[in-house]
Amino acid sequence: MNCMTRGQEWAERVSSEIKKAVIGQEVIIERLLIGLLTGGHILIEGMPGLAKTLLVKTIAKAVGLKFERIQFTPDLLPSDVVGTMIFQPKEGRFSPHLGPIFANLVLADEINRAPAKVQSALLEAMQEKQVTIGGTSHRLPDPFLVMATQNPIEQEGTYPLPEAQSDRFLFKLIINYPSEEEERKMLRLWGKLTEEPQISPVSSPEEIQELRKEIDKIFVSPIAEYYILALVRETREIVGIHADGIQKLSYGASPRASLALFQASRALAWIRGSDFLSPQFIQEVYIDCLRHRVGLSYESEAEGKTVENILEEILKNTSIPTENVGEISRS
Repeated sequence: MNCMTRGQEWAERVSSEIKKAVIGQEVIIERLLIGLLTGGHILIEGMPGLAKTLLVKTIAKAVGLKFERIQFTPDLLPSDVVGTMIFQPKEGRFSPHLGPIFANLVLADEINRAPAKVQSALLEAMQEKQVTIGGTSHRLPDPFLVMATQNPIEQEGTYPLPEAQSDRFLFKLIINYPSEEEERKMLRLWGKLTEEPQISPVSSPEEIQELRKEIDKIFVSPIAEYYILALVRETREIVGIHADGIQKLSYGASPRASLALFQASRALAWIRGSDFLSPQFIQEVYIDCLRHRVGLSYESEAEGKTVENILEEILKNTSIPTENVGEISRS
């Protein structure tokens, strides 16, 4: 079985198992699978009750990952996340007690409810895949990724993620309300008091590590590379004041955005059964990769525009490079 059909088969196998418990959200599920394949952390935002926690927990079960959930609260301490040194009276010495961060898939529930010192405790883990306890570094399991949720409406007593923290997430996904038909299916699926959908592992951490090697084989042409760079660099170009006197963004995306867009679009191509990266796949994941990496200006806010509006304009106005990639033209 070649890599194209294997990608489609794996995605269908895992998605089908997830859909035993989760109704709808096909695009969100596909993005979460991309996160698994790339090892990219994901920030999920949505109203209460939209099954964000259920979705992440179900994915962990379907892929056979060790799962831990951390409920972020204002009184949470960094040691509650990464662990601490515990004194052992019988041995007369301190030994490390590893925290819940030592799992394959960690759900940071309502991450914006914990203070900055707790949020920063995730930085080393998310970037370096290790934590330091008592002066000793401990490697985290492989694969390892954080899926964090946050509530967009309750801002009192919360601590917004700083830009450096947000930039470490591969995607920021927005979960919307289900359709009427999907909500009716939820009543039938979750309305029983004595039964719950049973999820079985249909993949494994070892298989995910193996599949990552196949994604690295996806061919990326110079045209695709230049297109990624054009889309990301344009967010920096429109930071300055334009002829119409309007500054659309207060800051643009970092080079980490280019890497995220490159990795995510290749994983999407592999899932869809393609052996090369086409501009279509880049366009599909562009907004999810960039919406949390740029800042909306006051002028754009006053006009009622959103970050998504600005990114859609960039997609519309940035031409796909031709064979002559020495220059990237904009329409």
